[in-house]
This record gives sequence, C-alpha cells and structure tokens, in this order.
Amino acid sequence: MSALPIVQCALGAALAWFIAHQIIGHPVPFFAPTAAVVSIGISFGARLKRAIELVVGVAVGIGIGDLFISGAGTGVWQIALVVGVAMALAVFLDGGSIITMQAAGSAVLVATLMPPGVGGSFSRMIDALVGGLVGVVIVAAIPLHPVRRAREHAAEILAVMGKSLTQCADGLLEQDQEKIRAALAAARATQSQIDSLRSTLEGGREISRISPLYWNSRARLERIRATADPLDNAVRNTRVLLRRSLTLVRDDEILDPRLVDEVERLAQSVDVIRRMMLADPGEQPDQAEAARVLRTVAKGARPELVAGSGLSAHVVFAQVRSIVVDLMQVCGMKRISAIALLPPTVPNPYVRPEE
Repeated sequence: MSALPIVQCALGAALAWFIAHQIIGHPVPFFAPTAAVVSIGISFGARLKRAIELVVGVAVGIGIGDLFISGAGTGVWQIALVVGVAMALAVFLDGGSIITMQAAGSAVLVATLMPPGVGGSFSRMIDALVGGLVGVVIVAAIPLHPVRRAREHAAEILAVMGKSLTQCADGLLEQDQEKIRAALAAARATQSQIDSLRSTLEGGREISRISPLYWNSRARLERIRATADPLDNAVRNTRVLLRRSLTLVRDDEILDPRLVDEVERLAQSVDVIRRMMLADPGEQPDQAEAARVLRTVAKGARPELVAGSGLSAHVVFAQVRSIVVDLMQVCGMKRISAIALLPPTVPNPYVRPEE
C-alpha cells in the first residue's frame, strides 16, 4: 500500500471531526470521521458509491436502533433484535455489503455505547453525511494518480503471463511437466489481479471525473480501460495453452520444435507489451512497436507447425493465435484487423463441421 491513502484517511478523519464538532457544534460526532475514512477507502474503489452506501447504512442502523432501544431498553435480546432488523432492512433496500454492515455496526453502537440519550439521530445522520462529503473532497483534492496505478496493475498481470509462457516453452522443450504445472498455477492466480485492475480502473475513472487535477487523464484512462477485456481474455487463453501443454508432455505427443519457438517468441512479445504499458507518452516501446513485435509472432503461427501432430498440439497452436489477437487489441488494434494478420489455417481434423 502507498502512503497516500493513509494520508487521505488521516486528513479526512480529522477534517470531518473538526467540521462536525467545531463548526456544526455536535459534542461527540463519532460518525463523521468514521464516514470519512470509509468513503475514502483504502482499496481505491468507487468512492462516491461507497459514501452514499455508508450514509444510508448509518441512517438505517441509527433509525432502527433509536426506534427499538428507546422503547425496549438495552440488553442481550434487544441487541440481537436491533442488529437483525437493521441488517434485514438494509438487505431489502440494497443488498450491498457496505450498507448492511454499516447498518449493523451503527445499530450496535446505538444499542450499547451511544444510546438514544446521547445526541439525536438527526445529528448523527448529519455527521455521517459530513464525513462522506469530506471523504469525496479529500479524494478530489489529494487524489491518487488514476492512470499510473492502473498501468502498474496491468503490467503486473503481463509480467506473470510472460513468465508463465517462458516456463511453458522451457517445459515443452525439456519435457518437464513440473515447469508447466508451476506456470499454470501462476497464471491461475492472476484472477485476483485482474479483479484489482478492474476495480482500479473504476476508481480511476471516478477520480478523473471529480478531481480537476486529472481531467486531462480521461482519454488515456479510457484507452487503458479498453485493454481490460482483451487482457483478461489473453490470460484465460494462456491458461488453456498451459493446460494443453501439460497434457501434451504427459501424453508424449509429437511436437514440432518450431511451435516451442513460437511460444517463446510470444512470451518475449508479452514483455514488450508490459514495458509499453509502463511507458509514459512519447517513450518506447509504444503501441506501434508492441504491435510490430506481435506481427512477427502472428506471421510465424502457420498451420505447418502442427502438421501430423495430435490434438493437444493443435490446441496449443490455436491458443497462441488467440493470444496474439487478444494482445493486438491490448495494443489498440481492432479484433477483425488482428485476425486478418494471422496466416490462414487448414480445417482441424479433430473438430466436426457442425461444431
């Protein structure tokens, strides 16, 4: 985690408390700094949505807590009832985890530490609103860079993908199942990174809208957003390639060494795309350079590489071609244009026409 989210949360909590306590005059504005911290969020997600959900959750929890505790008092069964009703109502209203958990937490506080006699529910909801708005202001005033973080996430995914393909090529050359199995495990573990990339892109999009400092980053961020789906597809196709490579070695199928070279060249092209993702505007490699490297791989993906080979080799060959198309799209090319760069193939004898 970088230091900036910590600074944002610290300043947001302090400012929310100051506004609610010193300016508005609430004696114990507990929910103001709490709302600020949650609305800012450490995970760099969609903060506006989170701030709204938090305010709704707090309001539901406080309202239910005040309603029940004022009449029934505080005790074991009262707490259980308040939490259950607050969470059920929150689920009915939205179903989101933030609303539900904040409703439960707020109801517990009202039922135990902050019963109805300590301030009023209206002032508490104001505190939550103040905190949520302060969080949004802090994010706009001291934002995380919306593009840099997304580029780093994408580059990390590409680094794992490139290393996995290199290990795969080595495993195919050496007939080493363990190398391919390790590469497959690493590729499978990238799903959380892909999810983080999508979350980061959503957070970056939000920041580019609310922060004047990064309004000029919108176009570049949208270009990176356009790479998320093809990058996800490329990783998925890499997993298929690795699984079939493992089967190929296990079954001791016939394999043309040129196909191994093609997998290795694909791995090298992935590293070029990784460096492209991290490069600043005007730096090399750019999209054109990365696409040029991929064209070389595409030209080498000829059907003769799998002539006389078994099913697994045909699948590996097909996945190499699919990954090239996916990565071409990461470089900004249209899918139909990327497909046109591939050499024509002959019909696969293992696939029936109706399939």
